Amino acid sequence: MRESLDAVFENGTFKPLKPVSLPLHQGQQVKITVEASIEPEEDLLVLASQVYEGLTDQQVDEIEQIALDRSDFFKESVTQ
Repeated sequence: MRESLDAVFENGTFKPLKPVSLPLHQGQQVKITVEASIEPEEDLLVLASQVYEGLTDQQVDEIEQIALDRSDFFKESVTQ
């Protein structure tokens, strides 16, 4: 049986935020997979820190040059 639930980690213990609907008995062993939620500000910082991960210095330089090139910034788009 499987159930996903939200919990809080306090004093070294996971505590469900709502009652568990599975028929569990005291002391029963269960398997817990933890996926920590990240605050929006932290999430943005985590993503920003990974932007250039795995790229060479030359690749990073090329990407930054493209990002800074404003020559086509106001170029009108051609529609057909």
